[in-house]
Amino acid sequence: MKPSVISIVLGGGRGARLAPLTNTRSKPAVPIAGKYRLVDIPISNCLNSGFNRILVLTQFNSASLNSHIKNSFHFDIFSKGFVDILAAEQNIESDAWYQGTADAVRQSMKHLDKYDYEYILILSGDQLYQIDFREMIDFHCKNKGDITIATIPVNAHDATGFGILKSDEEGNITSFIEKPSGDILNDWKSEVSEKNKGEGKEYLASMGIYVFNKNGLKKMFDEDSGDDFGGELIPNGIGKYKTLSFQYDGYWTDIGTIQSFFDANLDLTTDFPKFNLFSKSPIYTRARMLPPSKILGSYVSKAIFGDGCIVMADKIENSIVGNRSRVDRGSTIMNSYMMGADFYQDTNEIVSNDSNGIPNLGVGKYCYIEKAILDKNCRIGDNVRIIGGKHLPDGDFENHSIKDGIVIVKKNAVIQPGTQIS
Repeated sequence: MKPSVISIVLGGGRGARLAPLTNTRSKPAVPIAGKYRLVDIPISNCLNSGFNRILVLTQFNSASLNSHIKNSFHFDIFSKGFVDILAAEQNIESDAWYQGTADAVRQSMKHLDKYDYEYILILSGDQLYQIDFREMIDFHCKNKGDITIATIPVNAHDATGFGILKSDEEGNITSFIEKPSGDILNDWKSEVSEKNKGEGKEYLASMGIYVFNKNGLKKMFDEDSGDDFGGELIPNGIGKYKTLSFQYDGYWTDIGTIQSFFDANLDLTTDFPKFNLFSKSPIYTRARMLPPSKILGSYVSKAIFGDGCIVMADKIENSIVGNRSRVDRGSTIMNSYMMGADFYQDTNEIVSNDSNGIPNLGVGKYCYIEKAILDKNCRIGDNVRIIGGKHLPDGDFENHSIKDGIVIVKKNAVIQPGTQIS
Protein backbone atom coordinates (compact mmCIF):
# COMPACT_ATOMS: atom_id res chain seq x y z
CA MET A 1 0.00 0.00 0.00
CA LYS A 2 1.36 3.43 -0.96
CA PRO A 3 2.30 5.46 2.14
CA SER A 4 0.23 8.58 2.75
CA VAL A 5 2.60 11.59 2.62
CA ILE A 6 2.17 15.33 2.84
CA SER A 7 5.12 17.53 1.90
CA ILE A 8 6.06 20.85 3.47
CA VAL A 9 8.49 23.21 1.72
CA LEU A 10 10.03 25.82 4.01
CA GLY A 11 9.93 29.21 2.29
CA GLY A 12 12.99 30.55 4.08
CA GLY A 13 13.78 33.57 6.18
CA ARG A 14 15.61 36.77 5.35
CA GLY A 15 18.39 35.09 3.34
CA ALA A 16 20.90 37.84 4.14
CA ARG A 17 23.88 35.92 2.70
CA LEU A 18 22.21 35.94 -0.72
CA ALA A 19 21.63 39.70 -0.69
CA PRO A 20 21.11 41.72 -2.85
CA LEU A 21 19.27 38.93 -4.72
CA THR A 22 17.00 38.61 -1.67
CA ASN A 23 16.39 42.34 -1.15
CA THR A 24 13.00 42.13 -2.85
CA ARG A 25 12.26 38.38 -2.86
CA SER A 26 12.63 35.34 -0.63
CA LYS A 27 15.41 32.82 -1.28
CA PRO A 28 13.12 30.20 -2.85
CA ALA A 29 11.91 32.83 -5.35
CA VAL A 30 15.41 33.60 -6.67
CA PRO A 31 15.63 32.75 -10.43
CA ILE A 32 17.92 29.86 -11.33
CA ALA A 33 19.08 28.35 -14.64
CA GLY A 34 17.53 31.13 -16.70
CA LYS A 35 13.87 30.08 -16.42
CA TYR A 36 13.18 28.47 -13.03
CA ARG A 37 12.90 29.55 -9.40
CA LEU A 38 14.68 27.73 -6.57
CA VAL A 39 11.37 26.57 -5.10
CA ASP A 40 10.67 24.65 -8.32
CA ILE A 41 13.37 22.14 -7.31
CA PRO A 42 11.80 20.65 -4.14
CA ILE A 43 8.31 20.85 -5.64
CA SER A 44 9.44 19.03 -8.80
CA ASN A 45 11.24 16.37 -6.75
CA CYS A 46 7.99 15.76 -4.87
CA LEU A 47 5.89 15.56 -8.03
CA ASN A 48 8.40 13.26 -9.74
CA SER A 49 8.26 11.02 -6.66
CA GLY A 50 4.47 10.76 -6.86
CA PHE A 51 3.82 13.03 -3.86
CA ASN A 52 1.43 15.73 -5.04
CA ARG A 53 0.12 17.21 -1.79
CA ILE A 54 2.50 20.05 -1.08
CA LEU A 55 2.34 23.05 1.25
CA VAL A 56 4.80 25.94 0.96
CA LEU A 57 5.34 27.96 4.14
CA THR A 58 6.11 31.60 3.34
CA GLN A 59 7.00 34.62 5.42
CA PHE A 60 9.74 37.06 4.37
CA ASN A 61 9.42 38.99 1.06
CA SER A 62 6.83 36.45 -0.01
CA ALA A 63 4.85 38.30 -2.72
CA SER A 64 7.05 37.12 -5.61
CA LEU A 65 7.10 33.53 -4.31
CA ASN A 66 3.33 33.47 -3.75
CA SER A 67 2.69 34.78 -7.26
CA HIS A 68 5.03 32.22 -8.83
CA ILE A 69 3.42 29.27 -7.05
CA LYS A 70 -0.10 30.48 -7.86
CA ASN A 71 0.75 30.83 -11.56
CA SER A 72 2.83 27.65 -11.88
CA PHE A 73 1.23 24.66 -10.22
CA HIS A 74 -2.28 23.64 -11.25
CA PHE A 75 -3.92 20.22 -11.11
CA ASP A 76 -7.04 19.05 -12.92
CA ILE A 77 -10.35 19.03 -11.09
CA PHE A 78 -10.29 15.25 -10.66
CA SER A 79 -6.92 15.24 -8.91
CA LYS A 80 -6.47 15.39 -5.16
CA GLY A 81 -3.09 17.04 -5.65
CA PHE A 82 -2.26 20.63 -4.75
CA VAL A 83 0.58 23.06 -4.16
CA ASP A 84 -0.81 25.53 -1.62
CA ILE A 85 0.70 28.43 0.28
CA LEU A 86 0.60 28.68 4.07
CA ALA A 87 1.58 32.24 4.92
CA ALA A 88 2.86 33.17 8.37
CA GLU A 89 0.00 34.60 10.39
CA GLN A 90 -0.71 36.21 13.71
CA ASN A 91 -3.56 34.60 15.63
CA ILE A 92 -5.14 34.27 19.06
CA GLU A 93 -2.56 31.67 20.15
CA SER A 94 0.51 33.65 19.04
CA ASP A 95 1.29 37.06 17.56
CA ALA A 96 4.85 36.03 16.60
CA TRP A 97 6.11 35.24 13.12
CA TYR A 98 8.00 32.01 12.42
CA GLN A 99 11.07 31.85 14.67
CA GLY A 100 12.80 28.93 12.92
CA THR A 101 12.24 25.80 10.85
CA ALA A 102 10.55 23.84 13.63
CA ASP A 103 8.44 26.77 14.76
CA ALA A 104 7.20 27.29 11.17
CA VAL A 105 5.98 23.68 11.00
CA ARG A 106 4.65 23.75 14.58
CA GLN A 107 2.50 26.82 13.86
CA SER A 108 1.21 25.19 10.66
CA MET A 109 0.23 21.81 12.14
CA LYS A 110 -3.35 22.93 12.84
CA HIS A 111 -3.85 23.48 9.11
CA LEU A 112 -2.85 19.85 8.41
CA ASP A 113 -5.70 18.39 10.46
CA LYS A 114 -8.01 18.38 7.43
CA TYR A 115 -5.66 16.04 5.54
CA ASP A 116 -5.29 12.28 5.90
CA TYR A 117 -1.56 11.45 6.12
CA GLU A 118 0.89 9.20 7.96
CA TYR A 119 4.20 10.90 7.18
CA ILE A 120 5.41 14.48 6.82
CA LEU A 121 8.22 15.18 4.37
CA ILE A 122 9.92 18.48 5.26
CA LEU A 123 12.07 20.20 2.64
CA SER A 124 14.12 23.35 2.24
CA GLY A 125 13.16 25.76 -0.51
CA ASP A 126 16.68 26.78 -1.48
CA GLN A 127 18.63 23.66 -2.50
CA LEU A 128 19.60 22.05 -5.80
CA TYR A 129 19.29 18.25 -6.11
CA GLN A 130 17.36 15.39 -7.72
CA ILE A 131 16.05 12.71 -5.34
CA ASP A 132 13.33 10.08 -5.60
CA PHE A 133 11.70 10.63 -2.22
CA ARG A 134 9.93 7.26 -2.48
CA GLU A 135 13.25 5.59 -1.64
CA MET A 136 13.60 7.73 1.48
CA ILE A 137 10.03 7.06 2.61
CA ASP A 138 10.45 3.31 1.98
CA PHE A 139 13.70 3.33 4.01
CA HIS A 140 11.91 5.14 6.83
CA CYS A 141 9.01 2.65 6.84
CA LYS A 142 11.17 -0.49 6.46
CA ASN A 143 13.40 0.50 9.38
CA LYS A 144 10.48 1.70 11.51
CA GLY A 145 11.95 5.14 12.09
CA ASP A 146 10.38 8.03 13.96
CA ILE A 147 12.63 10.53 12.16
CA THR A 148 14.72 10.06 9.03
CA ILE A 149 17.29 12.64 7.97
CA ALA A 150 18.70 12.73 4.44
CA THR A 151 22.49 12.95 4.75
CA ILE A 152 25.38 13.45 2.37
CA PRO A 153 29.13 12.90 2.88
CA VAL A 154 31.15 16.14 2.97
CA ASN A 155 34.78 17.12 3.55
CA ALA A 156 36.22 18.86 6.61
CA HIS A 157 36.09 22.31 4.99
CA ASP A 158 32.35 22.05 4.31
CA ALA A 159 31.47 20.20 7.52
CA THR A 160 31.69 23.31 9.71
CA GLY A 161 28.77 24.83 7.82
CA PHE A 162 26.29 21.97 8.31
CA GLY A 163 24.64 19.85 10.96
CA ILE A 164 26.96 16.81 11.31
CA LEU A 165 25.86 13.45 12.65
CA LYS A 166 27.22 10.02 13.49
CA SER A 167 25.35 6.79 12.81
CA ASP A 168 25.85 3.09 13.55
CA GLU A 169 25.97 0.25 11.00
CA GLU A 170 22.15 0.01 10.91
CA GLY A 171 21.83 3.70 10.03
CA ASN A 172 20.65 4.78 13.48
CA ILE A 173 21.85 8.29 14.31
CA THR A 174 23.66 8.25 17.65
CA SER A 175 24.71 11.90 17.90
CA PHE A 176 24.18 15.19 16.12
CA ILE A 177 25.90 18.58 16.27
CA GLU A 178 25.02 21.78 14.43
CA LYS A 179 27.93 23.48 12.60
CA PRO A 180 30.86 22.05 14.64
CA SER A 181 34.10 23.99 14.98
CA GLY A 182 37.15 22.70 13.13
CA ASP A 183 39.04 21.69 16.29
CA ILE A 184 36.53 18.95 17.20
CA LEU A 185 35.84 17.58 13.71
CA ASN A 186 38.02 14.46 14.09
CA ASP A 187 35.54 13.15 16.64
CA TRP A 188 32.73 13.33 14.09
CA LYS A 189 34.00 11.10 11.28
CA SER A 190 31.54 8.46 10.01
CA GLU A 191 31.73 5.26 8.00
CA VAL A 192 31.38 6.20 4.32
CA SER A 193 32.14 4.50 1.01
CA GLU A 194 35.76 4.04 -0.09
CA LYS A 195 35.13 6.53 -2.91
CA ASN A 196 33.98 9.23 -0.50
CA LYS A 197 36.77 8.40 1.94
CA GLY A 198 39.31 8.80 -0.87
CA GLU A 199 37.86 12.26 -1.60
CA GLY A 200 38.11 13.24 2.07
CA LYS A 201 34.34 13.17 2.53
CA GLU A 202 34.22 11.45 5.92
CA TYR A 203 31.54 13.55 7.62
CA LEU A 204 27.79 12.99 7.26
CA ALA A 205 25.99 16.31 6.84
CA SER A 206 22.28 16.85 7.24
CA MET A 207 20.69 17.97 3.97
CA GLY A 208 17.81 19.66 5.80
CA ILE A 209 15.41 17.05 4.38
CA TYR A 210 13.38 15.19 7.02
CA VAL A 211 10.69 12.52 7.26
CA PHE A 212 8.60 12.42 10.44
CA ASN A 213 5.81 10.15 11.57
CA LYS A 214 2.73 12.31 12.05
CA ASN A 215 2.09 11.35 15.68
CA GLY A 216 5.79 11.36 16.52
CA LEU A 217 6.21 14.94 15.30
CA LYS A 218 3.19 16.09 17.29
CA LYS A 219 4.66 14.45 20.38
CA MET A 220 8.02 16.13 19.78
CA PHE A 221 6.32 19.51 19.56
CA ASP A 222 4.49 18.83 22.84
CA GLU A 223 7.72 17.89 24.63
CA ASP A 224 10.13 20.44 23.10
CA SER A 225 9.52 24.15 22.54
CA GLY A 226 12.67 24.61 20.44
CA ASP A 227 12.35 26.72 17.29
CA ASP A 228 14.76 24.89 14.99
CA PHE A 229 14.97 21.28 13.81
CA GLY A 230 18.74 21.13 13.32
CA GLY A 231 19.73 23.20 16.32
CA GLU A 232 17.26 21.95 18.90
CA LEU A 233 14.52 19.39 18.22
CA ILE A 234 16.54 16.74 16.40
CA PRO A 235 19.61 16.78 18.72
CA ASN A 236 17.25 16.73 21.72
CA GLY A 237 15.25 13.85 20.23
CA ILE A 238 18.17 11.48 19.65
CA GLY A 239 17.85 8.66 22.18
CA LYS A 240 14.14 9.35 22.68
CA TYR A 241 13.09 8.71 19.09
CA LYS A 242 14.45 6.28 16.51
CA THR A 243 16.37 8.64 14.26
CA LEU A 244 17.73 7.28 10.98
CA SER A 245 20.27 8.45 8.42
CA PHE A 246 19.25 8.05 4.78
CA GLN A 247 22.58 8.45 3.01
CA TYR A 248 22.39 10.11 -0.41
CA ASP A 249 25.34 9.88 -2.76
CA GLY A 250 24.26 12.12 -5.65
CA TYR A 251 24.63 15.84 -6.32
CA TRP A 252 23.23 18.24 -3.75
CA THR A 253 24.13 21.81 -2.95
CA ASP A 254 22.76 24.32 -0.50
CA ILE A 255 22.24 27.70 -2.20
CA GLY A 256 23.23 29.71 0.84
CA THR A 257 25.73 32.25 -0.50
CA ILE A 258 26.34 34.30 -3.64
CA GLN A 259 29.38 32.11 -4.40
CA SER A 260 27.43 28.84 -4.15
CA PHE A 261 24.59 30.31 -6.22
CA PHE A 262 26.99 31.55 -8.89
CA ASP A 263 28.92 28.27 -9.03
CA ALA A 264 25.77 26.13 -9.21
CA ASN A 265 24.39 28.15 -12.11
CA LEU A 266 27.58 28.28 -14.18
CA ASP A 267 28.13 24.54 -13.67
CA LEU A 268 24.93 24.01 -15.67
CA THR A 269 26.72 25.31 -18.78
CA THR A 270 29.47 22.66 -18.67
CA ASP A 271 29.62 19.54 -20.86
CA PHE A 272 28.51 17.25 -18.03
CA PRO A 273 26.91 19.37 -15.30
CA LYS A 274 26.48 17.94 -11.81
CA PHE A 275 22.76 18.81 -11.94
CA ASN A 276 21.11 17.33 -15.02
CA LEU A 277 18.34 19.51 -16.47
CA PHE A 278 17.95 17.04 -19.35
CA SER A 279 16.87 14.02 -17.31
CA LYS A 280 13.71 11.92 -17.27
CA SER A 281 12.65 13.84 -14.15
CA PRO A 282 11.69 17.31 -15.37
CA ILE A 283 11.82 20.53 -13.38
CA TYR A 284 8.35 22.06 -13.45
CA THR A 285 7.83 25.80 -13.52
CA ARG A 286 5.50 28.49 -14.79
CA ALA A 287 4.49 27.97 -18.42
CA ARG A 288 5.17 31.31 -20.08
CA MET A 289 3.78 31.92 -23.56
CA LEU A 290 7.03 33.36 -24.91
CA PRO A 291 8.52 33.15 -28.42
CA PRO A 292 11.70 31.14 -29.03
CA SER A 293 15.00 32.93 -28.50
CA LYS A 294 16.60 34.68 -31.47
CA ILE A 295 20.39 34.86 -31.86
CA LEU A 296 21.82 37.09 -34.56
CA GLY A 297 25.45 36.62 -35.63
CA SER A 298 26.82 35.82 -32.15
CA TYR A 299 29.58 33.41 -31.19
CA VAL A 300 28.05 31.16 -28.54
CA SER A 301 29.82 28.49 -26.50
CA LYS A 302 28.66 26.67 -23.37
CA ALA A 303 25.64 28.89 -22.85
CA ILE A 304 22.05 28.37 -21.72
CA PHE A 305 19.26 30.60 -23.02
CA GLY A 306 15.80 31.04 -21.58
CA ASP A 307 12.76 31.82 -23.72
CA GLY A 308 12.05 34.98 -25.68
CA CYS A 309 15.62 36.34 -25.83
CA ILE A 310 16.98 38.64 -28.55
CA VAL A 311 20.77 38.36 -28.71
CA MET A 312 22.97 40.36 -31.10
CA ALA A 313 26.13 40.07 -29.01
CA ASP A 314 29.61 39.39 -30.36
CA LYS A 315 30.15 36.59 -27.86
CA ILE A 316 28.28 34.67 -25.15
CA GLU A 317 30.43 32.11 -23.36
CA ASN A 318 30.09 30.05 -20.15
CA SER A 319 26.97 32.02 -19.27
CA ILE A 320 23.24 31.78 -18.63
CA VAL A 321 20.90 34.22 -20.37
CA GLY A 322 17.43 34.28 -18.80
CA ASN A 323 13.93 34.82 -20.17
CA ARG A 324 13.30 37.97 -22.26
CA SER A 325 16.97 39.00 -22.18
CA ARG A 326 18.16 41.51 -24.76
CA VAL A 327 21.87 41.83 -25.55
CA ASP A 328 22.79 44.45 -28.16
CA ARG A 329 25.46 44.27 -30.85
CA GLY A 330 29.18 44.34 -30.11
CA SER A 331 28.80 43.11 -26.51
CA THR A 332 30.49 40.19 -24.76
CA ILE A 333 29.20 38.21 -21.80
CA MET A 334 31.59 35.76 -20.15
CA ASN A 335 31.19 33.56 -17.04
CA SER A 336 28.04 35.40 -15.99
CA TYR A 337 24.37 34.93 -15.20
CA MET A 338 21.93 37.37 -16.80
CA MET A 339 18.51 36.77 -15.23
CA GLY A 340 16.51 38.55 -17.93
CA ALA A 341 13.37 40.63 -17.65
CA ASP A 342 9.75 40.38 -16.53
CA PHE A 343 8.41 42.29 -19.54
CA TYR A 344 9.30 43.57 -23.01
CA GLN A 345 9.86 47.18 -23.95
CA ASP A 346 7.89 48.71 -26.79
CA THR A 347 9.98 49.02 -29.99
CA ASN A 348 9.29 52.76 -30.22
CA GLU A 349 10.58 53.21 -26.68
CA ILE A 350 13.78 51.31 -27.53
CA VAL A 351 14.42 53.52 -30.58
CA SER A 352 13.70 56.68 -28.60
CA ASN A 353 16.01 55.64 -25.75
CA ASP A 354 18.79 54.82 -28.23
CA SER A 355 18.49 58.30 -29.73
CA ASN A 356 18.69 59.95 -26.33
CA GLY A 357 21.42 57.77 -24.76
CA ILE A 358 19.03 56.22 -22.23
CA PRO A 359 19.78 52.59 -21.30
CA ASN A 360 17.20 50.01 -22.38
CA LEU A 361 16.34 46.78 -20.62
CA GLY A 362 19.20 44.33 -20.93
CA VAL A 363 22.78 44.90 -22.07
CA GLY A 364 23.55 47.76 -24.46
CA LYS A 365 26.07 48.04 -27.29
CA TYR A 366 29.80 47.30 -26.98
CA CYS A 367 29.69 46.18 -23.36
CA TYR A 368 31.99 43.67 -21.70
CA ILE A 369 30.52 41.66 -18.81
CA GLU A 370 32.54 39.02 -16.93
CA LYS A 371 32.03 37.25 -13.61
CA ALA A 372 28.77 39.01 -12.85
CA ILE A 373 25.14 38.40 -11.97
CA LEU A 374 22.69 40.76 -13.66
CA ASP A 375 19.42 40.65 -11.73
CA LYS A 376 15.99 41.03 -13.33
CA ASN A 377 15.03 44.14 -15.31
CA CYS A 378 18.43 45.82 -15.05
CA ARG A 379 19.51 48.29 -17.74
CA ILE A 380 23.16 48.30 -18.79
CA GLY A 381 24.06 51.32 -20.95
CA ASP A 382 26.40 51.28 -23.96
CA ASN A 383 30.17 50.82 -23.51
CA VAL A 384 29.88 49.52 -19.94
CA ARG A 385 32.65 47.30 -18.55
CA ILE A 386 31.90 45.04 -15.60
CA ILE A 387 34.73 42.68 -14.73
CA GLY A 388 34.55 40.79 -11.45
CA GLY A 389 37.45 39.10 -9.73
CA LYS A 390 39.26 38.69 -6.44
CA HIS A 391 40.89 42.09 -6.94
CA LEU A 392 37.54 43.73 -6.09
CA PRO A 393 36.80 44.23 -2.38
CA ASP A 394 33.34 43.35 -1.07
CA GLY A 395 30.95 46.28 -0.96
CA ASP A 396 27.36 47.42 -1.39
CA PHE A 397 26.56 50.37 -3.62
CA GLU A 398 23.47 52.05 -5.05
CA ASN A 399 23.15 49.92 -8.19
CA HIS A 400 25.44 46.97 -7.51
CA SER A 401 27.14 44.87 -4.86
CA ILE A 402 30.38 42.90 -4.83
CA LYS A 403 30.72 39.60 -2.97
CA ASP A 404 33.63 37.17 -3.28
CA GLY A 405 34.74 38.98 -6.43
CA ILE A 406 31.34 38.57 -8.09
CA VAL A 407 29.62 41.76 -9.25
CA ILE A 408 25.85 41.67 -8.69
CA VAL A 409 23.87 44.32 -10.55
CA LYS A 410 20.70 44.84 -8.55
CA LYS A 411 17.16 44.26 -9.74
CA ASN A 412 15.80 47.23 -11.75
CA ALA A 413 19.19 48.98 -11.55
CA VAL A 414 20.30 51.40 -14.27
CA ILE A 415 24.02 51.42 -15.15
CA GLN A 416 24.82 54.55 -17.11
CA PRO A 417 26.73 54.40 -20.43
CA GLY A 418 30.51 54.25 -20.09
CA THR A 419 30.46 52.99 -16.47
CA GLN A 420 33.38 50.81 -15.43
CA ILE A 421 33.24 48.34 -12.53
CA SER A 422 36.51 46.46 -12.64
